[in-house]
Amino acid sequence: MKTLFKSAKLYITLLTAALLILLFTFFTGSSDLKMDKSDGDWVSLFNGEDLTGWIIPEGDGGHWKVLDGVIDYDAMSQAPGDKDLWSEGEYSDFTLNIDWRLKETPFINRNVPIILPDGSHKLDENGEVIRMAVPDSDSGIYLRGMPKAQINIWTWPVGSGEVYGYRMDQNMPAEVRAGVTPSLHADNHIGEWNTFEITIIGDRLTVVLNGHTIIEDTQLPGVSERGPIGLQHHGRMENGEWVSSPSLVQFRNIYITEL
Repeated sequence: MKTLFKSAKLYITLLTAALLILLFTFFTGSSDLKMDKSDGDWVSLFNGEDLTGWIIPEGDGGHWKVLDGVIDYDAMSQAPGDKDLWSEGEYSDFTLNIDWRLKETPFINRNVPIILPDGSHKLDENGEVIRMAVPDSDSGIYLRGMPKAQINIWTWPVGSGEVYGYRMDQNMPAEVRAGVTPSLHADNHIGEWNTFEITIIGDRLTVVLNGHTIIEDTQLPGVSERGPIGLQHHGRMENGEWVSSPSLVQFRNIYITEL
């Protein structure tokens, strides 16, 4: 009887441990898990079926599309002008949750600098910027209708989430350029899903990537007070080959809450 009792206790202990592991995985697991946005404060910007609520570039030719329940882009829009995808709605202060992934990196970018924590580029002994070759794709998320206020998506060693337009603006204060530089590389592997949580209040920005705060309460001087969300086109093909980093990207689970 004692042996049977001990076996039952061991079984219950193992079962409890397994349940705890499952619960931990569910609540802290990968960005493949769709976040619960059922509390009423969140508004979905993508219905998973079509591009209702988005402004497709005129003359696009079907390159921005919905494929298997996600927004898919092949970086080959035929639009003669702006090729980016913009939300119909405009927003001021908000938190945006959005999943994204780079499908592939067919272009070798040989002009990638080493970005230092202050936002500057590492130099060699001659004072020249050190460059490296990186398999690359490139997209981003525009805030308040401003391409300058772009949260980058790419494969550079500094990681996604930086605000390139502000970091590269030499007229910006040093603390701004450092503030828009990611504090760590938090990207998942190429082909895997990632999750941004982007919060902008006034001209202050915080970016969380895959649960890691990489931009924290930094200032974006001169940022627009209100505007649409944009999904960036990037890349150019000549004679069947990419000559710049293409935005071979997908998006899903796009939710916004206004603050």
